[in-house]
Amino acid sequence: MRLQNAMLLIILAFLGGVLTIISPCILPVLPFVFSAADQPFRKSGLPLLAGMAVTFAGLAAVATVAGGWVVRANQFGRDAAMIVLAVFGLSLLWEGLANRLSHPFVRLGDRLAGETSGNQASASRSLILGVATGLLWAPCAGPILGLILTGAAVEGTGSRTAVLLLAYAVGAGTSLAVALLAGGRVFSALKRSLGAEVWIRRALGAAVLIGVAAVALGFDRGLLTQVSLASTSGLEQWLVDRFQPKPKEAPAMMMMSATGAGKSAGPETLPDLSGAMQWFNSAPLTPVQLKGHVVLVDFWTYSCINCLRTLPYIRAWADHYKNDGLIVLGVHTPEFAFEKDPDNVRRAIADYKIAYPVAMDNDYAIWKAFSNQFWPADYLVDATGRVRFHHFGEGKYEETENHIQELLKERNGRLSFNGETQVTGVGTEAPPDSDVQSPETYIGYDRADSFLSPGGLVQGAAHTYSTPAHLELNQWGLVGNWTDAPQSATLNSLPGKIIFRFHARDVHLVLGPPADGKTVRFRVKVDGKAPGENHGVDTDAEGNGTVHDNRLYQLIRQKGPVDDRTFEIEFLDPGVQAFSFTFG
Repeated sequence: MRLQNAMLLIILAFLGGVLTIISPCILPVLPFVFSAADQPFRKSGLPLLAGMAVTFAGLAAVATVAGGWVVRANQFGRDAAMIVLAVFGLSLLWEGLANRLSHPFVRLGDRLAGETSGNQASASRSLILGVATGLLWAPCAGPILGLILTGAAVEGTGSRTAVLLLAYAVGAGTSLAVALLAGGRVFSALKRSLGAEVWIRRALGAAVLIGVAAVALGFDRGLLTQVSLASTSGLEQWLVDRFQPKPKEAPAMMMMSATGAGKSAGPETLPDLSGAMQWFNSAPLTPVQLKGHVVLVDFWTYSCINCLRTLPYIRAWADHYKNDGLIVLGVHTPEFAFEKDPDNVRRAIADYKIAYPVAMDNDYAIWKAFSNQFWPADYLVDATGRVRFHHFGEGKYEETENHIQELLKERNGRLSFNGETQVTGVGTEAPPDSDVQSPETYIGYDRADSFLSPGGLVQGAAHTYSTPAHLELNQWGLVGNWTDAPQSATLNSLPGKIIFRFHARDVHLVLGPPADGKTVRFRVKVDGKAPGENHGVDTDAEGNGTVHDNRLYQLIRQKGPVDDRTFEIEFLDPGVQAFSFTFG
């Protein structure tokens, strides 16, 4: 099974590389690649692609070793690459400039952008241009590369990571080589029929300069994405989901306040925990190490409101019973892609003051070992390693704690307990209101429901939505230019709003900043007015707030009676990502 999974990951990495050719982020790079289209492929195109691949592999290796430092270093490389490529573009426009620039580069070529004095110089020039282009391309190489680098940063340098990176580079090089070979034939035909080599070179120089300007202004991540004819995000997400499918029952569970409890339908004994990608607050734990203790295994994910509302109890039990033989083990199994980022999970663990061990279960390995299907889910394991009790969802905390006490007394007959632990949740951890009639609602088209903007959701493409004429309970709509993807919607330009007709005390929305990490300001209203004293922990009385991290934001907490109301959030900056509504 491990070998099969490894092969699937290699295929996924290769296909991700191939798909790079139709990804929006490749658009600024294509002029630099096609600048070698009128030269012999072996002497020009191949060294350029090799330079790109070597640069990419080098940056990935540095990312594996140095972690966050590479982000700062790579920004320097990106700036240096833009300077090199701008000079190259100018040399394509003016032959005299190319001649004057050639000597400082130690005779790497008689001219940087024209005919060369020898094959070795041409290959060297192409290799250097490939290195510069690789520096430019690597930061935006897409979701598949992000998954590979995340795995590399978590697992460390190893042959598996090297093979994945190589597969990605080979895939990208293959698709670009095909395009370059086809482009070479087109350029040769143009030169034979029109005799316009100079003008072709100048057109390429202009294209290069336009590409550099687009990158420098950030259009490679913004405007180019909107105007591109193809986006690979949906296809890439399909590939990821194909090799790592999500549990079918998970969406329904996210809004479940409480369900049945009793003898677990999962494993009879505590299963293997080696599938965790990373551990927080502890070295990796094994069933052998945990034997002799009562273990509470808590499946959670940090943007799930139901999981957050159970945390005060989980923390209290971990602290209150730790000296009596209880070990709480949190298993963080992500729902959204941003929840796979170790830095995001580490920040959430600190924010929610979690001191017990947490296993990062990005591959759903522990989840599958328990045959689990729900967030949150709790499994109680006795001191002999047998799974004795489980509970899915919120609620029934007294019953769960009674089972903890029983198993601890089985372990040590001298123990006695006087009642249950007193717990009070505040903010997003406060228990829900009894009158909640609005379900969790996803904004990404994979699981979107009750969308009412005229024309419906447009999948995977930028589209301008208008305000719904009328909303019934639990219906919602987008306003402005948005791109709706499988998991989320991204606001492309201002103005932009989301409107929801709800019935609950609290309104939460999972939001994320743009890809560049800039803060996004927003303002919320209820029935057309500022929330006042009904604002949430992430808004003020005027309804103002900011999106600066990928997480759940509490926007409304009503003090008065709960009724059908219309919620509106207006974003004052573009680029925000909206994932799902939850209520309490």
